[in-house]
Amino acid sequence: MDVLYRAGETQQGILTYTPRLLSIDHQGSLGSVSSHGTLYDQGLSTPSEVTTWIGNTSTNVSEPIKKNLFLQSLHKAEQENLRCPKDIEKGNSDTGEQILDKDIVESLENSVWYWTDFSKVHYHPQSLYELSGLWMDTREFDSYGMGRDIFAESLRGEEIIERLRFFVEECDHIQGFQFIIDDAGGFSALAADFMESIADEYSNTPVLLYAVRAPTSYMKPRNQKEMISRNIHDAVSFSKLSSLCDLIVPVGLPLLSRSKASSFLCIQDEKPYHSSAIYAAAVHSVSLPFRMEPLGPTADSCYFSGAMDVNGLAQALAGQARQNVVAILDTAMPAPPMAGKQAEPSLLQNLQPLTPETVEVEDLQAVESMTVHGAFGLGGDQASLSEVTDSVNAAYGHSMRRPLFCHLSIALCPLPVPLPFPSIFSNFVGERGELLSSPIPGSSPRGSLDVHSIPVAARLRSSSAVLPFLQNRLSNLRRFGIQQGAPGTEIVRNWGFGKDEIEDMEEVLSKMVMTLDPSSQASSESD
Repeated sequence: MDVLYRAGETQQGILTYTPRLLSIDHQGSLGSVSSHGTLYDQGLSTPSEVTTWIGNTSTNVSEPIKKNLFLQSLHKAEQENLRCPKDIEKGNSDTGEQILDKDIVESLENSVWYWTDFSKVHYHPQSLYELSGLWMDTREFDSYGMGRDIFAESLRGEEIIERLRFFVEECDHIQGFQFIIDDAGGFSALAADFMESIADEYSNTPVLLYAVRAPTSYMKPRNQKEMISRNIHDAVSFSKLSSLCDLIVPVGLPLLSRSKASSFLCIQDEKPYHSSAIYAAAVHSVSLPFRMEPLGPTADSCYFSGAMDVNGLAQALAGQARQNVVAILDTAMPAPPMAGKQAEPSLLQNLQPLTPETVEVEDLQAVESMTVHGAFGLGGDQASLSEVTDSVNAAYGHSMRRPLFCHLSIALCPLPVPLPFPSIFSNFVGERGELLSSPIPGSSPRGSLDVHSIPVAARLRSSSAVLPFLQNRLSNLRRFGIQQGAPGTEIVRNWGFGKDEIEDMEEVLSKMVMTLDPSSQASSESD
């Protein structure tokens, strides 16, 4: 198994790290993407010959996976850009068959298996780190124990940190680190070791972490041992990762297609291509304030408002009196029209959680950070900053559940829907992402050829609504890993954890629960 560890380009001093997993026989799916980037003339280094071996050698090479039509179109466009000007003047062109956009859309819906199948990004040579030599497939790399010590083996950890230093040095000022981690398997342990190194070297730099899971990671366990291992992994992973960041946001519903967040969407849960688009759009939206230019006290803008950096977000949500580091991610996609000062709760009703295991509850100490961009007014025209502000204030003013504090960021620019975006919009969504009163006949689901942009509202909130998520992990850790005769004791021991370490994890989870529910301490002591 080879692993590509992608470092996002620096934007306003934000570094985003996303682990990507590829099986050894999937190398062909990389297409034009390599661990050295595509914009630079850096040839792949060839391994040195082993001169001390005199026996027979054999080479096993897998057949490269054929590029889908989208990747073929990108390759064709790149080749045309490299054509000699004389050839262009003579009219010499590729005689190959023209690839139509509608065929590309159909191909993407049926041929996306890996993230590289729809990626059109040119990567910096330092952005991708390849972990080689892990001879296992994704099904085996499924627990915290499988990822332990991988970061420390050989010189991997130092090499990854060195790439991080490169981007940090490119920043005039670093806002913080933003991690997007698939924490359902071994990458959780790898990320924890990486983040621990970051904490040692950049101790005063805030860390925002999204722990993201695909619907497929919630598949029913094959047997009791797998069920126990999965429950222990969830508790261990969350305890470790949450202790290494300033704010952690669990993302990923078991059945996104059946959630209220998909009211105007057509999601197929078996396709990560679909669910990842929703999660990426939500993360993009809540991070918009990081990319806004801070305005002075007398400055004003008619295009955006509410700039905030990573540290400001962490302090707003986790730095209050309650000190809760776990946030819930909500989204309304597409966002409903803004009603101005009228009493219209539609926006708050449409904001639905992408964080699993949450409940609707009134929390007088809740704190929120909301972003609305590209919104429409009731008449169908683009809503101004003041109209959005009035609408949000009116919605909260007439809501039974009001937060203690809400930071609002607004941008006029909607979320663009580029060609590789999946066809996930219902026939109630118009070309500009407006919500229609009646469906468009025979045109569902709709994709990038039908919907060019959409308004989005997204929200991060610190609320006791996340208590079930935390309580389940604490309960499972005690039941399967700590209690006398616990069935997961051997699993924990095989992962290299001693009794003291597991009890420390229990303490971390217990403090999180007590932060949101102080009465739980009394019930725990009585147990």
